[in-house]
Amino acid sequence: MFSNETKQIVAHWAFNEGYGSKVNDGVSRQQDSIHYVFSNHSVEAIREPQWRQGIVDQALLFDGYSTWIEREEGIRDAMTDSFTIQAWVAPRSFGGNEDERLTGIVSQLNSRNKQGFMLGLHQHGKWALKVGTGETLIKVWASKSLPIREWSYIVATFSGEAITLYLNGERVACESFASPIKMEPFPGPFYIGRHNDPISIGGVFNLNTFGGLIDEISIQNEVQSDQEIQERFQNKLNKTKGILPSISYEEISIRREIYDQDPHKPKYHLTAPGHWMNEPHAPLYFNGYYHLFYQHNPQGPYWGNIQWGHWVSEDLVHWRDLPVAIETEDDDLAPDGIWSGNATYGEDGTPVLFFTAGNKTKAPNQMTGLAQSTYTEDQDPMLTKWEKHPEPVTLQPEGEGLHHDGFRDPFVWKEGETWYQIVASGIEGVCGAVLLFASNNLVDWEYKGVLRSDREQNYPYLGEVWELPILLPISDKKHIFIISPVGEGADVEVFYWIGEWDVSSLTFTADFDEPKLMDLGDFHFTGPSAMKDPKTGRVILFTIAQGRRSLQEEYDAGWAHNGGLPVELWLREDGQLGMRPIEELQRLRGEKLLTFKDGSLDQASEQLAHVKGDRLEIRLKVSGDRAGVKVRQSEDRSEGTLVYYNREKGTLNVRKANGEEQGGPLDIGGKDIDLHIYVDRSMVECYANGLKSITTRTYPRVIAEGVELWGSDEAEIVSLDVWEMNSIH
Repeated sequence: MFSNETKQIVAHWAFNEGYGSKVNDGVSRQQDSIHYVFSNHSVEAIREPQWRQGIVDQALLFDGYSTWIEREEGIRDAMTDSFTIQAWVAPRSFGGNEDERLTGIVSQLNSRNKQGFMLGLHQHGKWALKVGTGETLIKVWASKSLPIREWSYIVATFSGEAITLYLNGERVACESFASPIKMEPFPGPFYIGRHNDPISIGGVFNLNTFGGLIDEISIQNEVQSDQEIQERFQNKLNKTKGILPSISYEEISIRREIYDQDPHKPKYHLTAPGHWMNEPHAPLYFNGYYHLFYQHNPQGPYWGNIQWGHWVSEDLVHWRDLPVAIETEDDDLAPDGIWSGNATYGEDGTPVLFFTAGNKTKAPNQMTGLAQSTYTEDQDPMLTKWEKHPEPVTLQPEGEGLHHDGFRDPFVWKEGETWYQIVASGIEGVCGAVLLFASNNLVDWEYKGVLRSDREQNYPYLGEVWELPILLPISDKKHIFIISPVGEGADVEVFYWIGEWDVSSLTFTADFDEPKLMDLGDFHFTGPSAMKDPKTGRVILFTIAQGRRSLQEEYDAGWAHNGGLPVELWLREDGQLGMRPIEELQRLRGEKLLTFKDGSLDQASEQLAHVKGDRLEIRLKVSGDRAGVKVRQSEDRSEGTLVYYNREKGTLNVRKANGEEQGGPLDIGGKDIDLHIYVDRSMVECYANGLKSITTRTYPRVIAEGVELWGSDEAEIVSLDVWEMNSIH
């Protein structure tokens, strides 16, 4: 491949293996190990790193947080006077670099001692070469950034007199030195795909780790000329019909099947394909499809580098992954995060996304922006492409004494000829608040004041900022107002008021002063978003089910968090808020495992003893004072989660095998106990009498698929039904 260059080559990795956990250096014949989080997985097919299609043959997919190649003894060949580094790369994401450290493509660098070299990426595809002389670190940036999810041929040369960078054969940087210099070697490990000294999160996650495809890396101890570099690029194009091959979404995406063997990852709840997700948001219905977006970090299962993931569905229960919808770019709008928002429709009826624009150079660093769908009748039917308005559309009002770090999560709707926008905020040092804006064109917004707050500080558990506000009609005359408090002293759950929204006076008048809880769990039902479904007229709520696991557990799993079940909200005849899982979930039912009616608890228990599973739907109706179901129970009873109602205390509760208990008040009067329970691996949800839910998580350490009834002696089973549940993908 290298003909007359061979004597000058120090190392060359072709990445043509296509399988296995080692790559071959064609020069030294050394086998270099690939670090990968699942290398010790019990399932052989999962154990191997991910190999995908390369420029011509194969390439290695670096997952963004756990994949790298290490040569512990480093590269020792003489490279002090000159070298050339060449690589083919296709970044899947760039990461939100927190300081000047690069994400490593190749690295043998000691920044503290100013030794060695590194070729790497920074935020938004900026890239550079670093060289240490022992006295200083020299960094040269390319004038052109790397595109995302496209192949690029990058070359960096160091001659002692200059550093030169090339992108696809074109010179994109050249910096000469006043006098010749030498690189001071670093006698440490050499890496492909990570930094020698990365930023760490909790001593677990190493940032500055490459995410995407890498193919053909070579290092030479001499400088190649412009002509040689152009020829190398052209020779490769000659093998690909003269063009850079495109990369399909499937070829570079996070693949769900990698995580299918995880006993804790839910199968019929909303999940990202892998890595980190936070709240689902911006639900919309358009042209026969439901779309739902979510906070996503494609770099790894940790918080940060937030983009908008995207699902699509025809029935609200079976969902398909689509490419990232909107993402950070090197602009003045949202370079540091595309955070939560919602969806509405423009003047022509096409969807518009409103999002929180993160920009650390601004103070405050949060604004709201919008992105317009590029949909036409013959293009982009799945709404995969969005064009961001170049400037923020809403800024935090001045002179209002608002929270220094609280202006986010826009929620937008239209009434008559006017669009209204509410935004999460707070009054500095006092309370949370929700702000109101109005517009006649979606771009120019007028501040209308604080819609609701707790200035009297009657409810200190409502914290400093009211995130993810929602205002939707729940009946002909009533609206529901939903918030999720955060900040010092906040009970981070989902609270609501029922009341009247008066568009003429732009006021919301609640029917009760103290907000009510929707879910009685502990931080497992948060991050609300909702829509008035144009197809059915229902109010449908989506939430995030926090995983509540350690950083190490999330690293080892490769994913973090998932959505709750879609829930229908309505105003009951008794004036209370009704909530229940949407009826479409019945389409996920598989085999019916048990039907029992009108008998004692013991009789039902005898039949239930034969039922096992970690993906179940359970309907239990009981006449009695106390009743519930223990799920995810192990044979030795060391594991198990009990969901139950206690009529005497008037509480809905969850009790874990370790004695942990959570729950809260629920008054069902004299009615039968009616529990609707969903078990989905680590997820356990219960909806009681159409009034409240309680959501929790369980991570059994042993096989735990047993189901058992629990109740008072006089309890009589009115009905009990159990189904297996199928996957939504």
